[in-house]
Amino acid sequence: MPMRASLTPEELLLEEVMLELGPVREIVVHNDDVNTFDHVIASLVEVCDHEPIQAEQCAWIVHNNGKCSVKRGTYDQLEARCHALQQRGLSAVIQ
Repeated sequence: MPMRASLTPEELLLEEVMLELGPVREIVVHNDDVNTFDHVIASLVEVCDHEPIQAEQCAWIVHNNGKCSVKRGTYDQLEARCHALQQRGLSAVIQ
């Protein structure tokens, strides 16, 4: 077992989450030819609690790279948000 003092704060948090709640996953939004930038941005603000600038940056990443991780957490924390994005017509999956 590694010495806890050598772990970064992020590693300690990840260890705590995994012990208590399960593995950390992420919602990934994929590019499509249907949704507008404004719709994607509004959806990320409403569903994922993004700030507008963060949502806009994610929309550009999706557009340019084909996908973007938009939210991290356990499966239980992400399931309803992912479903809400899908209900809004976005191509979103939990990985």
